[in-house]
Amino acid sequence: MENVELYHTHIESKHKLLDFNLKEVWKYRDLIFLFTKRSFTVRYKQTILGPAWLLLNPFLTSVMYNLVFGVIAGLSTEGVPQLLFYMGSHAVWAFFSMCLTTTASTFLSNAGIFGKVYFPRLTMPISSVFSAVINFGIQMLMFGFFWVYYIAIGQVAPNWMYIPLFLLVLLQLGCLGLGFGIIISSLTTKYRDLNVLVGFGVQLWMYGTPVVYPLSQISNPLLSTLIRINPVSQALETFRYIFLGTGTVSFFWWTITVLITAVILFIGIILFNKVEKTFMDTI
Repeated sequence: MENVELYHTHIESKHKLLDFNLKEVWKYRDLIFLFTKRSFTVRYKQTILGPAWLLLNPFLTSVMYNLVFGVIAGLSTEGVPQLLFYMGSHAVWAFFSMCLTTTASTFLSNAGIFGKVYFPRLTMPISSVFSAVINFGIQMLMFGFFWVYYIAIGQVAPNWMYIPLFLLVLLQLGCLGLGFGIIISSLTTKYRDLNVLVGFGVQLWMYGTPVVYPLSQISNPLLSTLIRINPVSQALETFRYIFLGTGTVSFFWWTITVLITAVILFIGIILFNKVEKTFMDTI
């Protein structure tokens, strides 16, 4: 009688708190691509203008910022054309806020899928960040059109040699939005109030970030320090320094920003891995 080898597959919950299982996430990279595609297409399905909203929305918002904060309030833009200043700032902030808000609803929005089939749950929020990258890229096309125009007429002087570094800025913002988002998504499985407060909290956060004003305009030392601690502030100021030739960039505050981002992302992944094992029992 031939020897027959029996293989047994045991499906069990992993209890290692620091087991991020990133290798498995990498194996499901095709699924991340499919989720990213689905997120982008579903958002504009059955709309008349479709992805054109990605250009229309930031343009109208930038015009409104220009009117309210530039003309009426008279806030300084450090010599940069106001429309370009607000358009660039809005694009960067919109990228971060989308990363945060879309990942914050991961468990609540996808409970139906999570309850039917297994795949690494972390692929879902990662795909949300990639979807935000696509949106940001489209908005940057519009920004680039005005940017080239103002360069041509001599009103903007970019720091060309630092442009490749903006990829690191984008990475930091994506990781920060992912970290905060998955922390909120993990907590909302038990505390639904957080899901309601996300939109309101992001709006308040925007005013505590130099989106519609430059950091150099803050003269109060205590207030300036508080705004610099905000991990989005240095990203915005660096964006302006690279593309607009203005902005207050500090190596010290960038170190603080990177440390805060790393801690938030680390805590977020730990909470996410812990909650994903039992969230179907509480959601």
